[in-house]
Amino acid sequence: MSAHYYDLCNRHRGRAVEIRTKDGRVHRGIINHVNQQKVYLQPMDGGPRNLGGFGYGFYGPGFGFGGLGIGIALGAIGTLALLPWFFW
Repeated sequence: MSAHYYDLCNRHRGRAVEIRTKDGRVHRGIINHVNQQKVYLQPMDGGPRNLGGFGYGFYGPGFGFGGLGIGIALGAIGTLALLPWFFW
């Protein structure tokens, strides 16, 4: 199933999404980066503990903690929904 979400996230890179994980957590943001293990979101709501701002992290300039944003494991994704821009 994670291969399905990997392809889906790559197709919608740069789009606003809502990801619900299997444990019930909800993450809203813009898909910033995708690798074989995780999808990284630029938070739309400031993120946890307000770590969602622009900065220079481990991977270079970018949004969120570490420069890539909030990382969510592809295997933990329960649902992924595209959000309209006016929601932001």
